[in-house]
Amino acid sequence: MMMKGLYEAHLPVSDIKASISFFEKLELTLAYENERVAFLWIEKGKTWLGIWKADMSTIPYHPATRHVAFQIETSSIEQIKAWLIEKGISIHPMFGFSEEQQPLVLDNPPQFHAAIYFLDPDGNLLECIAPLEIDAVENNDMMTYKDWVRKKNPFID
Repeated sequence: MMMKGLYEAHLPVSDIKASISFFEKLELTLAYENERVAFLWIEKGKTWLGIWKADMSTIPYHPATRHVAFQIETSSIEQIKAWLIEKGISIHPMFGFSEEQQPLVLDNPPQFHAAIYFLDPDGNLLECIAPLEIDAVENNDMMTYKDWVRKKNPFID
């Protein structure tokens, strides 16, 4: 296969400096900055995020223009909420699931993911997502990650 992964994604922001500070809290590393754009490494040499000073930061949210999902290890999905909150980042209610109910499990057959949502300073929707099951054969409704774990392991409290 020629394609090896996603190299970059871009978001509109109103204040480059404030956005750099926010993404550095998420442990992204500044690679380049000028008055209209900055690039931050997610994984140096492999993946980065471009943030652009643009009026588009005020248009209503739509996932096609103002959404980035960061892949995380499945084993860290339960720790991610505490990690974000410790950094002063609030969990954003999504799909009818409150902060308390996240992480949640997305019902995107045939692949299921655990996810937790939050906003950057401009209201761009950010997501930490971890694969749970690939090529799943059953259909599921969206549920909390805790309910997913109970469903897969009924003997665990």
